Amino acid sequence: MKTNQEYKNAALASLKGNWGQPVLATLLMAVLIIALIAMCVIAEFAWNPDPVGDEMSIWTIMLLYGVIYLLYYPLGMVGYYNAVKSLYRNGDGRVVFNMFSNTFNGYPKVVGFSLLYYIFVFLWSLLLFIPGIIKSLAYIMSPFILKDNPELSANQAINLSQKMMKGHKFDCFCLILSFIGWIILCVFTLGIGALWLDPYMTATLAAFYEDVKAEYEAKQQIAA
Repeated sequence: MKTNQEYKNAALASLKGNWGQPVLATLLMAVLIIALIAMCVIAEFAWNPDPVGDEMSIWTIMLLYGVIYLLYYPLGMVGYYNAVKSLYRNGDGRVVFNMFSNTFNGYPKVVGFSLLYYIFVFLWSLLLFIPGIIKSLAYIMSPFILKDNPELSANQAINLSQKMMKGHKFDCFCLILSFIGWIILCVFTLGIGALWLDPYMTATLAAFYEDVKAEYEAKQQIAA
């Protein structure tokens, strides 16, 4: 396994001269979530035109989470991750196109995966905050695995991620933590810096995935 800086350098090398598409894809994700929330608020006023003194109804909240789940989470988790991975792995700069293609190609399974992922993380988080973080790290490679292995079910992709991440969860945690300075800087830029930070972090995670994947496959060959 490489050092954190080596993964980050590899990510930056893949993004060099290719920032436009990843930044645009990140912007589209931000615009989408704002649009979805706005649609739900509009729907609330259509349902209840005189909401003076009323808080958001349960129907608005259900609608909000429903549309975000069906559109935003699959696009952000599977589509975006794998589009950036393709840029890192193959130099494929069509990040925006690939983001939508990865999402809507096999959309029912992508949606099912997103639901299963968040249910598992939520249930582990009910135990305590720390188990939720640990399981999030164990499952973190599953969006990549889902597209690299289309024959696998959503649950199988999650289980394979757990196997790949055995012994590497703390490494991944330290890698993510190494971006803390950039994350704080994004806060001071009112989130604008995230347009560049998100592709940077995702490409770094893709670089980490390639190493974890290669190591796991090498172990499987030896075991066979």
